Amino acid sequence: MTIHWCGTGLSSVPGLKRLIAEGQDVVVWNRTRSKAEEAVGDVTDAIRVFDPDALAGALAPEDVIVSMLPGDWHVPLAEMAFAAGAHFVSSSYILPEMRALDSAARAKGLRLVNEVGLDPGIDHLMAHHLVADYRAASAYDADNALSFISYCGGVPKIPNAFRYKFSWAPVGVLKALRSTSRSIRHFAELTVSKPWEALSRYDAPLDPPEAFEVYPNRDSLPFMEEYGFDPRWKVKNFVRGTLRLNGWADAWSGIFAEMDSASDARLQEIADQLLQENAYGPDEPDRVVLCVSLKAEADGAVVWHKSYVMDAWGDARGTAMARLVSIPVSLAVEAILSREIPAGVSAAPSDPRLVARWMGEVDRLAQHLTIVDHV
Repeated sequence: MTIHWCGTGLSSVPGLKRLIAEGQDVVVWNRTRSKAEEAVGDVTDAIRVFDPDALAGALAPEDVIVSMLPGDWHVPLAEMAFAAGAHFVSSSYILPEMRALDSAARAKGLRLVNEVGLDPGIDHLMAHHLVADYRAASAYDADNALSFISYCGGVPKIPNAFRYKFSWAPVGVLKALRSTSRSIRHFAELTVSKPWEALSRYDAPLDPPEAFEVYPNRDSLPFMEEYGFDPRWKVKNFVRGTLRLNGWADAWSGIFAEMDSASDARLQEIADQLLQENAYGPDEPDRVVLCVSLKAEADGAVVWHKSYVMDAWGDARGTAMARLVSIPVSLAVEAILSREIPAGVSAAPSDPRLVARWMGEVDRLAQHLTIVDHV
C-alpha cells in the first residue's frame, strides 16, 4: 500500500516526514518539484510533479491519497481514490460533494477521512472527549442548559502591528472571512454574514489568563450532531470560532472595507501583498491557541464546566501550525491502514481509544495542554 501525499506547503511537512521516518511507502506529489525537494528532499527521493493523470495511473487498490492541496482539489482527488479502490485523507472541512460519496464508499469499504488537522481536527477530538466526560458525570441531566465554545487561532508569538502573520495560504484566510456563520447564542440561532461584525472578547483560561478577540466561523450547527449532542438537550450557546490577538479588528479595518466588493483576482492581489508584508521570518516562532469548553447549568447555576486549553509555538521542530495540522493527518493515514476508522466519509474520530491516543500525540506537539475544571 502506497501513500500518495499531495502538497508540501506551509502546513504539510512534519506529518509527511513522520510517515517517511516510520518506513511507510510514501510518494510525494507537488506542483513544483524544486519546492518539494527543498521541503523533504533530505529524507526521500520519491518526488513527482503533481499531475492528475499521472497520479491516477499510479494508484492501486488500498493506496491512500493525502490532499494537502487547495480545497478545490479535495473532492476530485477523493473521487479519483474511490474509482481506484483507494482511500483518501484531507485536513479540510467536509464539502457537500464529499459527503455525497459516503454511501458508495461504505459499500466499497473505502475510507474518505477529512477534518483531521488542527481546526477542524484536534478541536473535534477535544469536543468528543468533553461530551463523553459530561455524559458520564454525576451532574449530567438532560434538562441542563449547555454552552459549548471552540476557539482556535494561529497568531504571531511576537505580536506585530498587523496583529497577525501568515502560517497558511493568505487567500484562504481572506476567503474564510467571506463565509457566513451560524451559531447559537442565548438559545437562538445567530446568522452573521460578516464575521468581524460579531466580534467579542474571550478570556482564555491560560496561565496567566489572556484575552483575545474572537468571532464565529462557518456553520457551527451541524457539529452538535457530530459531537454527540442529544437532540433533547437545551443548548444555550454553541459556537465554533476563530481567535485573534487584541487589536486585530482595528488593524484589519481597511481589508474588511474591501472584502464585499473584491473580485477573486483582487483578493489574490491583497493576499500576495499581505504575505509579503506579514510573513514569518527565518526561525521566527508562530503560536497556536485552541480552547474548547463545555458548560452545564441548572437553574442558572453552573453544575459542570471543563475546558481543554492548548498553547503551542514554533521551536526547533518547526512551526506550531505545521506540526498541529500535519501530524494528525499522518495519524489518520495510519488509522486507515490499520482499519481503525470505519468505511465511508468521516471527520476526526470519536472512538475513545483513538481520541486518547491522538491527544497523547498532541500533548507532545504543544508546549501547554491541559483540561481545566472550572467547578
